[in-house]
Amino acid sequence: MKILDNLRLRTKFLLAMVLVIAGLTWVALLVVRQTVQERTQQELTISAHNSLVIFELLQHQRQSAMSRRADLLATSAFLSNSDASEFTDTANNPLDTSSTDLMVLADPNGRILALHTTRSSLTTQRVEALLHSTLAKNRSSDWWFDEGRLYQVQLQPITPASTTKRAESATVVVGQELDDRGIRDLGRLLSSEVALRYKGHTLASTLDPFREGQLSSQLQARTVPDQLYLGHERFFASSVELTQDLTDGASLMVLRSDGETMAFLQRLNHLLLRVGFFAVLAGGFLAFLISKTFTRSLDKLVQGVHALERGDFEYQLGVQGGGEVGEVTRAFDRMRQTLQRNDSERKQLEEQLRQSQKMEALGRLAGGVAHDFNNLLTIIKGHSDLLLDWLKTSEASHKSCQQIHKAADRAASLTRQLLAFSRKQVLQPKVLDLNTLITEMDKLLQRLIREDVEFVFLPGAALASVKADPGQIEQVLLNLTVNACDAMPKGGRLTVETNNIAVDEEYTQRRPGLQEGLFVLLSATDTGHGMDAKTKARIFEPFFTTKGVGKGTGLGLATVYGIVKQSGGFVWVESSPGKGSRFEVYLPQVSETSNLVATVERVAPSAVPGAPTILVVEDDAAVRELASKFLDTAGYRVLAAKDGLEALQIAKDCGHSIGALLTDVVMPKMRGTELAVQLSDLLPEVKVVYMSGYLEQDGESHELIEDSDFLEKPFTRESLVSKINDVFRSVSLADLKR
Repeated sequence: MKILDNLRLRTKFLLAMVLVIAGLTWVALLVVRQTVQERTQQELTISAHNSLVIFELLQHQRQSAMSRRADLLATSAFLSNSDASEFTDTANNPLDTSSTDLMVLADPNGRILALHTTRSSLTTQRVEALLHSTLAKNRSSDWWFDEGRLYQVQLQPITPASTTKRAESATVVVGQELDDRGIRDLGRLLSSEVALRYKGHTLASTLDPFREGQLSSQLQARTVPDQLYLGHERFFASSVELTQDLTDGASLMVLRSDGETMAFLQRLNHLLLRVGFFAVLAGGFLAFLISKTFTRSLDKLVQGVHALERGDFEYQLGVQGGGEVGEVTRAFDRMRQTLQRNDSERKQLEEQLRQSQKMEALGRLAGGVAHDFNNLLTIIKGHSDLLLDWLKTSEASHKSCQQIHKAADRAASLTRQLLAFSRKQVLQPKVLDLNTLITEMDKLLQRLIREDVEFVFLPGAALASVKADPGQIEQVLLNLTVNACDAMPKGGRLTVETNNIAVDEEYTQRRPGLQEGLFVLLSATDTGHGMDAKTKARIFEPFFTTKGVGKGTGLGLATVYGIVKQSGGFVWVESSPGKGSRFEVYLPQVSETSNLVATVERVAPSAVPGAPTILVVEDDAAVRELASKFLDTAGYRVLAAKDGLEALQIAKDCGHSIGALLTDVVMPKMRGTELAVQLSDLLPEVKVVYMSGYLEQDGESHELIEDSDFLEKPFTRESLVSKINDVFRSVSLADLKR
């Protein structure tokens, strides 16, 4: 019961339907089997009776033949005045082809004048006795039994037509023995077993001795049963009395075996079992008809089912005609097509899942590497900045230091791309209009695009706003533009479009992985050489490139993928060899108004007047030392801590002299966000600035980016001091407004 309770309603319904169909099917099959069995038994009984009718017809024909023979002999005897020698000559006539086993000429007193027989054991005295018995019964035909032999006899008086009394005339008797050979011929003619019995004994039969003995033992009573069992075989019996005036006289028994019938029923049982099993599996969808056309259509349907079981979704049924079978076949064909589509979608989704898992694993690796590199680059860039400040331009080391600084900048750009791919970079999302952003980038894009490439921008009307980091979206557009130009080495056309789009369920089926909703579509279409399926499956992998050695980093499209995914969007690409490529970027629509503003350059920052104390919390000692040095040279008083616990202890000791907290986000023992909360409880007026080059994708990180001041690693002295100054200036402006 617990198992049934845990099943779904659909499963229960299916089980109930299967049980009902199975029950009805088996009941129907049992009724059919019982009906066929009863009908077959009736036919066997009728066949046995019909065999007796056939025997009586044969008996009548033989009796008529013997009557004609007797009439000829009587006529011959009459003409010869009952001359025995003449009768004997006529009986022994070699030209006579009639099969007669007994011919007798008797005087009016029943005395035998001439006897012709094929059996020497039949004597004149015995024939006279049998003749007197028949004459006493005043019968013209009779059955004579002598020493285990049975004769059918026909009597014909030798008298003129005017004489009517049999006793006044001589008699001619013609007889034919019913022997073993005749019984076997009769059995073959009737397709049955035949037994000739007389006074409880079997005179002749078509049975073997063993079954003949069983028959005799079962017929002790005078009544013949309808059914007999001889050996392991059942027989349906019918009999006819040949000597009806004698009790327990001669009788002929016809035995109809049911062996073939039982074999037929056995085959029928097997067939019904197969039919029942198939009917249960098909669930009542298939029915059985006799027509040849339906059988042919059904065979095709069965072949289609077998093909579907083998996974052959391309098998064509070739539906012809109408009717129920045609409708079922067409429904099956539609189901096959649906299964084929489902199988294709399943394989596609499995491939997308594998690709997504691979991209996720690569993203984690890239994010971890970029995080460690950011700390190293912060130290390299920071100390190179300090060295550039200390060294004169005329010194030889100054140029080397510049090269170190430039290399660090390039490395920082590379780590930003890795973080973009891994979706763990620090974003500063704003509500923006893509049409405005692309228009402002027009000059920059024109410088990137070669002269043999035509650039077309088709802005969408009444384009909705999106919320994303403007700098990152610019990076997406730049990377797509560079990728398109590289795909058109001999020139071509690059078309950038923006549109509002409402994604429904049908649309998501064409773009697996895309969710339903309202999006702004940014597309970039080129007329380049395109990509095959193998290349298209790997284009978003980091460091994968189709360009030659030294001509690409393989991070351009990986960066696009990471930025769009981190911005809550979706990327789709359509391409085929020789037909160009189309990249589609879907960004969710927002109802807010665009707040994109121009940025202002700042130079040579220094501490604000009355600079407060800055508490720097960083688990990396080198980064902590560098940040402290930057702030110290700018005029700030600095306190440093290696983790959150130490920072809280310093805050308790120093009290309200701490004006701002500069903390890393990801640290051992206590995260930077947790430290900020506890420190705010201790010092409500303290200002918090987070620094990190790596953020985990959780709700806390997103809230942190939107609501707090943030400094991205690797940072320079100017960016660090400017961020701290901005924090204190914003506080001063807020105080003035109050």
